[in-house]
Amino acid sequence: MKVDYHVHLEEGPYSLRWLTRTAEALLFFQQPDSPRHSLAWMEEMAARMGKRVAQGAFSREWLDLYRVRAKQLGLQEVGVVDHLYRFREFKPYFEQHMHLADDELGRLQREWLDQVCTTSIDEFVSFILSQQPVWAEDGIALRLGIEADYFSGGEEVLAPLVANYPWDHVIGSIHFASGWGFDNPQTQERFFAMSLFDLYEETFAVVGQAVASGLFDIVAHLDNLKVFGHRPPEAELVPLYRRIAGLLKQHDVATEINTGLYYRYPVKEMCPSESFLRILREHDVPITTSSDSHFPDHLGSYLEQARNTLKQSGYQHIATFEQRKRTLVSL
Repeated sequence: MKVDYHVHLEEGPYSLRWLTRTAEALLFFQQPDSPRHSLAWMEEMAARMGKRVAQGAFSREWLDLYRVRAKQLGLQEVGVVDHLYRFREFKPYFEQHMHLADDELGRLQREWLDQVCTTSIDEFVSFILSQQPVWAEDGIALRLGIEADYFSGGEEVLAPLVANYPWDHVIGSIHFASGWGFDNPQTQERFFAMSLFDLYEETFAVVGQAVASGLFDIVAHLDNLKVFGHRPPEAELVPLYRRIAGLLKQHDVATEINTGLYYRYPVKEMCPSESFLRILREHDVPITTSSDSHFPDHLGSYLEQARNTLKQSGYQHIATFEQRKRTLVSL
């Protein structure tokens, strides 16, 4: 079975790069009738972009592009999640745990949070639920999920989130180390100011807490700390890998093979690394496949390679989810 369980509709910040990337996605599915780069071509694109911005991500027209791409790729299940930091209701949660002091990092992260936290979780949930019958007509299961950043001590906020909505799957993820958003290219120089092994050890400890929290069906991109290629020799990380694999097995939590870092970030490697993946397989940790796409033309990106990597590592099944019930299906 072909599935993609980690798909985003929008993220921000709303930069010129966001406009360009959105236009590229629209062009992937439909080219204007006018000659490329003519004034008429630009006028048509401007009208389409204006409509996209006015409608926002929670429009059938935008989501239908994901459905079209899913059909093209033969995907049978697609899980839309979106980041928790997108939703105004949870801004205080991020303000509590992010570094937002009046210094260079704090000001930068405050600006980012204000830029991306723009919508309501209730609007997201009701929209996805309303579109599930449309996808079902095409034989594709549209799953409702959420990607929630886990911080140490965050259970009090996250537990009601998990309980109060009709999720098919809940993804836990780590994007911050001591309040620092380590996947932000504007702050990557911080990697050079610390011990890489200590950073990995501390961050993997938080990953372990997320696994043990009982909140999540999937803990995502386990080693995304490598996003910019900063990593100690992997032999030093094997004990950390084994600890996380053991916790996933102990607490019966799944993970994913996530292609996003391969095609979107400098490290050019999937999560988990192949050595980490072999250890997960040794522990018989359930796994699913995810593109971590943020635009419809990236849906399903490199999932065939991911499936082949899983098979080479000894996996024969992947995990699917419905109403938080996990089912293993053949690769």
